Amino acid sequence: MTTVDDRPAAPPAEAPRRRVNPVLALLRNSWRQLTSMRTALVLLFLLAVAAIPGSVLPQRGVNPEKVNQYFVDHPDLAPRLNQLGMFEVFGSVWFSAIYLLLFTSLVGCVLPRMRDHVRALRSRPPAAPKRLDRLPQHAVLEAPAAADPEAIAAVLRRRRWRVEVRGNEVSAEKGYLKETGNLLFHTSLVAVLLGVAVGSWYGWHGNRLLVAGEENAFCNTRQQYSEASLGPRVDSADLPPFCLTLDDFDAKFLPSGQPASFWATVTVDEPDGSKRTAGFSVNSPLRLGSANVYLLGHGYAPILKYTDRYGRSQTSTVPFLTTGDTNLTGEGVAAFPDANVDPKTGKRAPDQQVAFDGLYLPTAPDNPPFVASQFPEERNPAVVLVAYRGNLGLDAGIPGSVYKLDQRQVDNGKLKQIGDKKLGVGEKWTLDDGSTLEFLGTKPYATLSVRYAPGQTLMLGACVVLLAGLMGSLFGRRRRVWFRVAPPDSGSPTGGSSLVEAGGLPRTEHPGFADEFAQLVAAVSDDERGAGRAREGVE
Repeated sequence: MTTVDDRPAAPPAEAPRRRVNPVLALLRNSWRQLTSMRTALVLLFLLAVAAIPGSVLPQRGVNPEKVNQYFVDHPDLAPRLNQLGMFEVFGSVWFSAIYLLLFTSLVGCVLPRMRDHVRALRSRPPAAPKRLDRLPQHAVLEAPAAADPEAIAAVLRRRRWRVEVRGNEVSAEKGYLKETGNLLFHTSLVAVLLGVAVGSWYGWHGNRLLVAGEENAFCNTRQQYSEASLGPRVDSADLPPFCLTLDDFDAKFLPSGQPASFWATVTVDEPDGSKRTAGFSVNSPLRLGSANVYLLGHGYAPILKYTDRYGRSQTSTVPFLTTGDTNLTGEGVAAFPDANVDPKTGKRAPDQQVAFDGLYLPTAPDNPPFVASQFPEERNPAVVLVAYRGNLGLDAGIPGSVYKLDQRQVDNGKLKQIGDKKLGVGEKWTLDDGSTLEFLGTKPYATLSVRYAPGQTLMLGACVVLLAGLMGSLFGRRRRVWFRVAPPDSGSPTGGSSLVEAGGLPRTEHPGFADEFAQLVAAVSDDERGAGRAREGVE
């Protein structure tokens, strides 16, 4: 006797779920978000926004004097900006974080796309779909009885299509330049970031002011720069050895006052002891090995002769830095701390130091106020000076600018104003104690920037490739076409001719694809008719 078990069958056992490590899942999702195109665009926008303070605010690595002046002009705001790293933007932690995240995002985005693109380039065009009439572009044309798919493929190859023949079907694809351009663009952007990083690590620069005609040469050591910045991978001993002496500086101006040309002539002392004369201008730097010397600016250095009450004379050539106007109005100070030393005792009272603070006008107006030059060229040179006597504060050990008077000494009464006067070339000013100041003339000076940027060539090449990739990305269009040759049917109304069915599909938005498809079909039709007539002639 057989018994039947009518109990319901037990449900199949479920496979045990694989437990996912939450830490790995978080890392995987974070990596996907970081390497997405949206994140890369956001980081690129943040990098552009973060660079704005570096362009608006003065930077210590470029001009520390302007940073100090900003602290003087904005005593409440400057310390807060300094805490945020606004005066060293491109070396700050937050700017470096955005920079590294963007670099990582681009690398993680480009590598998988490059792998897929190479795979697509090596693969064959896909087979034709069954229903070509459902494609956006479709056409049917008559062909001779012996329509040849290879002949159709030859027409497509002449028009630079990637072609694959499968029996009576022809598949063709075109427009890989778009994705190639995209990859070139993003790869070049990575190369630009890499060039900036290399330049920041291994590059260096320094600024120095040189007065023409001075015998003391400037040598390429960090101590002789007014301001200098070395990359973290650069040591002072890595600077290339050379010395420069500014022989002459020639500046020409248009009648409107706009500069026409600048030309600096220097004597270069080579490491082997030889000397040579070289010239350079603004857009043509002087190349000394791995270093390039650029012209940043120029101005005039008045020559002032001071004779103290004891008859001892001192001559000082003092560069007056331009105030920023286009007519090269200069501002500076000439200090004589060793003046008024008693020849009998060899001592000087601590409050008998002398300094002259004021303006230099290359072309002074004929009538007051004498506050600005009327032309950048020396047509009526004059100095407008204010004389001070007292303690200059040079012995206090507090660092200060040699181009400005220590205003703290004036505010606390240790330095007192004793007069002011406008002097032309050759004029003399007699002070209250019998000492005199004479304006002897001027010498031109040039502000030089010596730089080494190892990533510059990489960045230039990357920018060229970036533009080429951008053009390919903008103008490239991905599209596919298929042709299917139907064999002749003796019972068909075409009288034994073959039918060629064509279909086209644009992979990206391409307004001109309909016209291109029509031209392609016409070319195939003309080629088939010509081949048919040739075969009939042979027969």
